[in-house]
Amino acid sequence: MTAEIINGKEIAAKKRLEIAEEVEKLKSKGVTPGLAVILVGNNDASRTYVKNKQKACEELGMNSLLIKMSEDVSEEELLSKIEELNGDPSIHGILVQLPIPKHIDEKRVIESISPLKDVDGFHPINIGRMMTGQNAFLPCTPYGILVLLEESGISIEGKHVVVVGRSNIVGKPVGQLLLNKNATVTYCHSKTKDLTKHTTQADILIAAVGIANFIKAEQVKEGAVVIDVGMNRNEEGKLCGDVAFNEVSEKAGYITPVPKGVGPMTITMLMYNTLKSASESISD
Repeated sequence: MTAEIINGKEIAAKKRLEIAEEVEKLKSKGVTPGLAVILVGNNDASRTYVKNKQKACEELGMNSLLIKMSEDVSEEELLSKIEELNGDPSIHGILVQLPIPKHIDEKRVIESISPLKDVDGFHPINIGRMMTGQNAFLPCTPYGILVLLEESGISIEGKHVVVVGRSNIVGKPVGQLLLNKNATVTYCHSKTKDLTKHTTQADILIAAVGIANFIKAEQVKEGAVVIDVGMNRNEEGKLCGDVAFNEVSEKAGYITPVPKGVGPMTITMLMYNTLKSASESISD
């Protein structure tokens, strides 16, 4: 068996066309979705991520506001800027690009963003609403994974999903989203005994551990759907995921590649959340 490739780049492009159409409809009502991104310091990876977010905003007809702050900015100054954006009606989404300098309390920063503008889906109120199946901004990467599965025609209800990784950004929320869709979910992590026993039972296996080529073919059930969230560099410096793609793709039924798999969906769902926030601001 050779797995069918789930092309995240193509699915993201389709979703962005849909988002762009909705943005135009909102503009005709006098509302242009606006996203504010706060970048603290000079982290190269963060600068690249922020640039890609700005580019996506421009392509979809949204307003983009970049606020750069120095590495030594005080926590109070950062919180003051967030409070200002919370009250700005032209801004519908606010995110602080992580990581931030260690002298600033990340938890306090996330909780200072209005839940109504928390388009990253990290605020405890949005997490709580997601857990209980209420209207919420869903975390972008987990949401992107859900959309990949749905757009690929993969049934979730009644399936056994195994999530390898328990981060607050991907592992925990993606399991909850799929549980909300009536999957049976098992979480595995660094303390799990006999990992292979669990992964080989998965109808849908989600690898989110941050270790290059961690999941091997012998850990995957024949015909399983394999979603690779990893973004690593191998010994040759080549971009790769958490799944040993070449060997696993010969056993799985569906698989996401790295790159062009989960990655393109993350910013796409951020754009969707910003659109959602702008739409809901009209009905408020």
